Amino acid sequence: MDLLHPRAAGIDISKRDAKVAIRVQSEGGKVSTQVTTWGSMTGQVLELADFLRSQGVTTVVMEATSDYWKPFYYPMEATGLPVMLVNARQARNIPGRKSDVSDAAWLADLGAHGLLRASFVPAPDIRRLRDLTRARQMLVHDRTRVKQRLEKSLESSGTKLSVVVADLNGVSARRMLDALVAGERDPRSLAALAHPRMRATQDELAAALTGRFTEHDAFMVGQHLTHYDLLTGQIDALTARIEEEIAPFRLARELLTTIPGIAEPTADVIIAETGGDMSIFPTAAHLASWAGVSPGMHESAGKRKSSTTRPGNRYLKEALGNAASSNAKKGSNTYLARRQRRISARRGKMRALVATEHAILNAVWNMLSRGEAFTDLTPPPANTERQKKSHLRALEHLGYKVTLAPAA
Repeated sequence: MDLLHPRAAGIDISKRDAKVAIRVQSEGGKVSTQVTTWGSMTGQVLELADFLRSQGVTTVVMEATSDYWKPFYYPMEATGLPVMLVNARQARNIPGRKSDVSDAAWLADLGAHGLLRASFVPAPDIRRLRDLTRARQMLVHDRTRVKQRLEKSLESSGTKLSVVVADLNGVSARRMLDALVAGERDPRSLAALAHPRMRATQDELAAALTGRFTEHDAFMVGQHLTHYDLLTGQIDALTARIEEEIAPFRLARELLTTIPGIAEPTADVIIAETGGDMSIFPTAAHLASWAGVSPGMHESAGKRKSSTTRPGNRYLKEALGNAASSNAKKGSNTYLARRQRRISARRGKMRALVATEHAILNAVWNMLSRGEAFTDLTPPPANTERQKKSHLRALEHLGYKVTLAPAA
């Protein structure tokens, strides 16, 4: 194998410390490896960076181990060391010979011969934006769970409000729930708190609010409502901070929101996870593969085996899934919606969903690379003759003899 780095370092990281292997190969081909142990405190990491620089290493390789790599990677990156973060799956050591010391030496060996690909580590401004969007996603999930617990509490008391209202935290439903917590128990009085334009009638609301709502139920519902409001306030605070951090990427967000199904929160996630700079990914196919929305390739002895997608970036996949689901709604006549319905009829809903995620990400790469907005494709004209023949064949297959006559 070709030697790219005569002096290479490999770092096996844990929470408390790190094993650092420095591999040196002389001009005569003799290889020597020195392994030392360094602490994970910031001062010790900076000392390690000075030590590596004094040893003249031209590449530093470390595994992406949980979040423990960050206290090592960020200071080294700031000091200008040629540090490389790699996927642990791509740098696995030989089974049966695994230890922290051998792992560090193995990383140094792989790095010296250039056998590893660097993982994508975004710039500091994108890292800040990514922290904010991920925190907001988690809080949205927490708020959804609180809504589910609220509904369970109401169901246990026989209060079937969720049957007649679309959202338990809507304006009208919230008035009724606050009144229930405050001590009001008369169903008619509670139903009168609804907005006049509410779809459910007063009788339906009164029937739904007739139950066995006790003081214990009032306490539990009050706790859930308070928790919901707290999470909503935190989400709003994160959204306000995201608006500040997204300022350099507003044009990219405006372009992304032209794609059907992508709202501003989804666009924020796409920018935060991909970095907003498509030059990092050579082609749209590279981006789709990195995100985990491309079919896998597993072929052996001429047989095609499992083609499941790789794990990829779960935050980005969730955002793309939400956008694809929005396109699947009835009545949508966009290109993505038509394509999704067509694939769903042949391959099933889940494959159609992943195919739409892939198409959206292809559009994202092309739009951000060229600075262009999304242009929807017009639907092709209906081929009535083809549709007529298809329906006739289907009826004949069922045993019917059909005679067509033009409508009056």
